[in-house]
Parts: sequence; C-alpha cells; structure tokens
Amino acid sequence: MREFDYRRADDVSGAVALLDADPDARYLGGGTNLVDLMKNGVERPARLVDVRALPLDRIEPADGGGLRIGATVTNSDLAAHPGVRRDYPALAQAVLAGASGQLRNMATVGGNLLQRTRCGYFTDVTKPCNKRAPGSGCPAIEGEHHNHAVLGASDHCVAIHPSDMGVALTAFDAVVSYETADGPGELPLADFYLPVGDTPHRETALPPGALITHVTLPPAPVAARSRYRKVRERASYAFAIGSVAAALDVSGGVVREARLALGAVASRPWRARAAERVLNGAPATAEYFAAAADAELAAARPLPDNGYKVTLMRNLVVAVLSELAEEAAR
Repeated sequence: MREFDYRRADDVSGAVALLDADPDARYLGGGTNLVDLMKNGVERPARLVDVRALPLDRIEPADGGGLRIGATVTNSDLAAHPGVRRDYPALAQAVLAGASGQLRNMATVGGNLLQRTRCGYFTDVTKPCNKRAPGSGCPAIEGEHHNHAVLGASDHCVAIHPSDMGVALTAFDAVVSYETADGPGELPLADFYLPVGDTPHRETALPPGALITHVTLPPAPVAARSRYRKVRERASYAFAIGSVAAALDVSGGVVREARLALGAVASRPWRARAAERVLNGAPATAEYFAAAADAELAAARPLPDNGYKVTLMRNLVVAVLSELAEEAAR
C-alpha cells in the first residue's frame, strides 16, 4: 500500500479545500470499499480526507415532503429509520440485503453510491481493465463474465454496479446534493452515473473534488407499497446476480403508477422506463407484468455465460409485481 497523508475534516468547506489542494486525494467515509481497493493497489491516494465527523449524519424531512438523508448516515441507521421503513420500504429492504451487519454499521450512504465494481479483472492489478487502466482492454468479454452486464454495456466494459441501495434510490427518483470549491450543486440519480461508452473509467457526473453532502428522496406515495428482491448465489453476504426495486399503485385492478429499477444488470442501477410505460394504465396481471419485463429486456445483449440473467430478471420482475398487486387487492 502506498504511504498516504491522513486528515480529518471539521466542516464541509474544509473537507472540500483539503481535496481541492491535492487532486490525488480521496474522501474517506466508512472505508468499506476504498480501503479494500487501497490494499489491492487499485486505489493509491496520496491523502485521505476523513469526513465521518462532518454534520451530515442525520435523516430529516425534506422541504416539500420526502426525506433528506445525510451522506455520512450509516447503512444500518438508514435501514432502521421509521420514515424510511414506512414511506420507502424497498429502500430499507435493499440496504438490509447488502453486505453484513458489521459492514452496514460502517458503510455510509455517500460511499455506497460511489462504490466501485467488484469485477475480478478490475480488482486484480496484474490484469488489463479499461475501468482501472483506460485503453488496456476488457478481458471479461472473452473471460469470466457470468455476473456481468446484459444492459447498457459496451465493447470497452461489461462490469456491473454492485449497490443494492442505489437500485431502490433510482426507483424513487433520488437527487444527490454535493459541494465543490465553486459552490453547491445537485444531480438527479438518473444522471449521476455516466453511460459506459468508451470511457468506463469515468463513472459519475460529479465535478472533480465534489463531496456528496445529502441524498434527497422526493415525496412519492407509490413508494409506500414497494419491495426489493435480491437474487444471489448464496444465502447471505453476497452481491446480487439480479435484483428488482418495485413500487405499484393499483386501483380497480389497473396500474395507476409503477416504479421499477433493476440491479446487477448494468454499470449503474437501471431504471426500467420501458417497463414502466407498459405498466402504467395496464391491467395488474401477470401477463402485463411479463410484457413490461420483455419490453425492458428487449435491449439486453448478453454474453455467452450470462444469458441466464435475461430469464432471471423477467421472472423476478413478474414475481415482485405480482406480489405487490396481490397485496393491493386485499
């Protein structure tokens, strides 16, 4: 591991100034991803700016409704918050589906959104990887890719984003607020992650040196009837091979509003807009749920060893939406 300087920030402006003074620095929250990458030699920061002491650890009502979640709120505190459990249950479920209790006690909301792929080629510095070393190639395309992307990938990268939390936040139109040396800004989560294209090393639209300060969940009555379902290769402490965050508002057997996001299928949490268009105004039946899934997955371009994800995600979407529709009919 490269030797590094360590600084603890006392306020947001001080944290931003410390990073602005050294472009080779990184913010440190819980460190559950960054420190692992430093041990592997993937990340080699000259300075760590510890932001855990900043006053960003609260969950509060947002102006106009919804919730304002501080960037240093731990995953455990987020999942346990009464407002999250009541108004956005899929988010609480998604957080609890990720990692282990010990890691959730350390990991932060901001860090979760910025975590990097767990692709084995990315984390192995002896292998080429366009995300880690631009222009070196993507060996996963011809190599080990059974858990890689089937949507939105490119010839330059087929890695997936590992976040469970991000999938639920995407379904609920979360907005990311940040601070830079030039002042504050915000990005809808739909625009936060960049398409892979030919620059997979550019993962987010955050300006250089930006510090995430909050994530805002806008009011969404449909979110109160929501669910997160994760499929993994073992019962616990494993990344998804497919996941769904869904919310459904049904009246008289007809879908009034649907929210749907998919996980472990792309380089970013995948908002299923095509599926939502099919669902809104349609009968709340398994037939239409399947049609919605098919509409979204029509764009899938699986590799030889991950085609199973298309069938998996279709079945998962139908199962979760059917459960929500049955609950609405009771």
